[in-house]
Amino acid sequence: QVQLVESGGGLVQAGGSLRLSCLASGRSFSGYAMGWFRQAPGQEREFVAAINWSGGSTYYGDSVKGRFTISRDNAKNSMYLQMNSLKPEDTAVYYCAVKGLPDMYSGSYYLPQEYEHWGQGTQVTVSS
Repeated sequence: QVQLVESGGGLVQAGGSLRLSCLASGRSFSGYAMGWFRQAPGQEREFVAAINWSGGSTYYGDSVKGRFTISRDNAKNSMYLQMNSLKPEDTAVYYCAVKGLPDMYSGSYYLPQEYEHWGQGTQVTVSS
C-alpha cells in the first residue's frame, strides 16, 4: 500500500536549520504535485510549501517565504523541505502529502483537501 514517511524533525534553537525528508513507497508519485503542511496544537493544518510534478514550480506560504525551500527527487520518490532561520512560531508537526490527482488535472496546491496521501508527521520544535 501507499506509505509516506517523514524524517528529519527535532529540537533546534531559533535561527537554526533542519532538513525534512519524505520518502514514498507503494507506487510512484512522479506525476503528482506534493506538499508540506504543518499543524500546531490547537491550530488548523497550515499550508507550508508545494512543488509540482517535475520540481520546476514551487509555492510557499507567506510565513515561510525566503526561509524554506521545497525540492523533490522523482527517481527516489522523495521530497524535501530545507528549513532555515527557524523561529519558535515554526514549531509544529510537519506532514508530507501527495495530491489526489495527477498534476495535469489537479487544482489548488494550497488546500489540504486536495491531497489524498499523508504521512504520519514529524515534530519540529524551535526553542528561543
